[in-house]
Amino acid sequence: LYRAASASGVSPRLIASQLIVEQLRMFNSDRESYKKFFAPLKILGSQTQFSWGVMGIKRETAIIIEKNLKDTSSPYYLGQQYEHLLDFHTTDIENERFIKMTDQHDHYGSYLYAGLYLRQFMQQWKSAGFDISNRPEIIATLYNVGFANSRPKAEPQSGGAMIPINGQMWSFGSLAASFYNSDELL
Repeated sequence: LYRAASASGVSPRLIASQLIVEQLRMFNSDRESYKKFFAPLKILGSQTQFSWGVMGIKRETAIIIEKNLKDTSSPYYLGQQYEHLLDFHTTDIENERFIKMTDQHDHYGSYLYAGLYLRQFMQQWKSAGFDISNRPEIIATLYNVGFANSRPKAEPQSGGAMIPINGQMWSFGSLAASFYNSDELL
């Protein structure tokens, strides 16, 4: 986590906030499956065929993150120093991407994609004149709603998917911010 945070240029706590919410969402949406398969193994759940790895990033989103690293005209472009962070080393790109994001013994790839995803949103908004780097609820909301719904503006609102926890409904953004601002797992 620390290595991925350093490489992507975001705080490890910001990446962990997304991780916590993704895992809580999975745990609370299919509690019986979680108890049966993941809890006994004491591992983080790796999502479904729709979202990959412990960070719950979709294949299509991963491809956009990769493209944004190299497209100098993209509002999400981070600069030359980031261009090769997700380069592939084989000709089987689909398989290599899948392994990077779902390896149960090494979550670095999943954390790195997440860190770059977060950093790309911060870059887009900063370039548009809105610094959200100290707004974990907004960054988390964007992480959840995706590139297509990222529209920089002066008064962004926290939101995203609603997640039931102990009878209370939380938005993805508010739950991530609650963890980020807490002293949990310090």
